[in-house]
Amino acid sequence: MKLHNAMWPGLVGKEPGTDHPPISLEHMLELTAAANVNGRKFDGIDSFLFHPHTDPDASDDELKRIADLVASHNLKIGSLVAPIWPGTVGDSAMGDAEARRKFLLAVEKACRIASIFNQHGVREYGVIRIDSASSVGDWAKDPAGNTQRIAETFREAGKIAEQHGERLAAEGEICWGGMHSWQAMLDTLEATAMPGIVGFQADLAHTYLYLMGYNAPEAALLKEGYTDEEFWAAYKTMTDALRPWTIDFHVAQNDGSVHGTGSHDKTGRHCPADDPNGKIDIAKASTYWLKDAASRGMKHICWDGCMFSNETLETPATWQNILAAMIQVDQAL
Repeated sequence: MKLHNAMWPGLVGKEPGTDHPPISLEHMLELTAAANVNGRKFDGIDSFLFHPHTDPDASDDELKRIADLVASHNLKIGSLVAPIWPGTVGDSAMGDAEARRKFLLAVEKACRIASIFNQHGVREYGVIRIDSASSVGDWAKDPAGNTQRIAETFREAGKIAEQHGERLAAEGEICWGGMHSWQAMLDTLEATAMPGIVGFQADLAHTYLYLMGYNAPEAALLKEGYTDEEFWAAYKTMTDALRPWTIDFHVAQNDGSVHGTGSHDKTGRHCPADDPNGKIDIAKASTYWLKDAASRGMKHICWDGCMFSNETLETPATWQNILAAMIQVDQAL
């Protein structure tokens, strides 16, 4: 597997003029390229297509400049995060006609950028990441109807992606309506009914909260105080259900808590790879998701560690430890 680092931890939960301002794409690339564990380095990056890293309406020449910048660090570009949220380009996937039009426009812009990166030679694999851009509270006002609306929007988005030779991966998180539990996520994917085009992005931290039923007690597979045997039995239930849909994967750690900074809703807390309070055996858990990954077109895995302090993100040892954990995942496959 190719090993990628996410660029959006330099943006998510960051606010200009505070003690946690955004970290530039250039600096995130430098930190990524500097990591080296026994001669192995990151192979590439996954990127968020919004300011200040990438203008979703950037000219072809500006996008080629970004591609050259990434390539200058001997890195490839993999999966891309479409700017589907209100306040970026998009809006709620279960909203009114105008909101859903904006959602589809965001996917279209992401596909255009992906095509330029592909043609320029810096991108050879990866997906476009989406979510419902809708709160769990709003979804819960009409669960069945809203799941159908999300699925209809995802289907239209899938058609756009397919026309560009792309695939969409919906990242399951407890903060997104219709995607907030493993069962709700499965319902949405099955209602979308575009396997191979619209699939699932599994994140180790977020899916740990799925097990606990944080925003959906009825879908909990574990209770606090669980045994190791109970954990892996529950993990198998969840991964057996969602793995066939999984086309993108985030290596991460979680301590069982939720967290949100800036404008980001509370979601599964990302922890450093070596966090002593981490609940997840990263390498072992990853094998459950990545079994037969090649048959689902997966060529890379990406680290995701959002809402870390800037001090942590700008410490070289952070990336050494992350890269070491990624290598252990690759060796476990």
